[in-house]
Amino acid sequence: MSKIFQTSVKENKKAAENHYILTLAPLEKITKPFPGQFFMLSAGHGIDPLLKRPFSMYRRSGKNFQILYRVVGRATAMLKEKSPGDIIKVLGPLGNGFPKLKPRTTPIFVAGGVGVAPLFSLAEEIAGKKPLFFLGARTKKELLCMKELKSIGIKPFVSTDDGTMGKKGFITDVVKGYFTRHSSLLTHHCIYACGPKPMLEELSSLARKFRIDACAAFEENMACGMGACLGCVINTTEGFKRVCKEGPVFPLREIVW
Repeated sequence: MSKIFQTSVKENKKAAENHYILTLAPLEKITKPFPGQFFMLSAGHGIDPLLKRPFSMYRRSGKNFQILYRVVGRATAMLKEKSPGDIIKVLGPLGNGFPKLKPRTTPIFVAGGVGVAPLFSLAEEIAGKKPLFFLGARTKKELLCMKELKSIGIKPFVSTDDGTMGKKGFITDVVKGYFTRHSSLLTHHCIYACGPKPMLEELSSLARKFRIDACAAFEENMACGMGACLGCVINTTEGFKRVCKEGPVFPLREIVW
């Protein structure tokens, strides 16, 4: 059950250019978060800024949890300035996480940019399943979790938009190439993804073409995180659904692009 609670900052370290990992220690017992769920964080105090911001759970560490975030605006710039001992008010855990992996199924992870955050916590849990991991970023300086993935025995396929590391171009091009070369071996695979919408739309097309089950954690602007404001709805084959309440994880076959 989600609730509002206070946390103490344990660490706030740089992960890559403009990206940071915030480690939070709840000051009371909370519901155990699962991969794919998220938290709403208050970047400041009182009503400045007015709304909390949504962040996927990146990793659990004992009773603590971590948030991987990119500095893109005022709220995340304020988070960047948090120091050990600072108090942050949090709502969560929220939403529905990734579905359990079916027996004898090989997971394929596809992450774009900071979309690696919810996928890493799942990859860490099922690393023994020898998942394939495709990781894209705009440039080498913004590639995330390379060392962490290596530490759990995963060597990702990498692409960058500018070609500074891995294959030049979009990570979906790398995925498409792999699927084309190994199409006969994809009968017991499933896709877990998170990243920009154009990436997810292309993955949806590839999943249909190669007949692979696929789901993704969607990122939308949210005001409440609990389904009341209807600010994060997306169109699906079953009508409009709230990313915060019915999601953030949806089967890609349900999304109307």
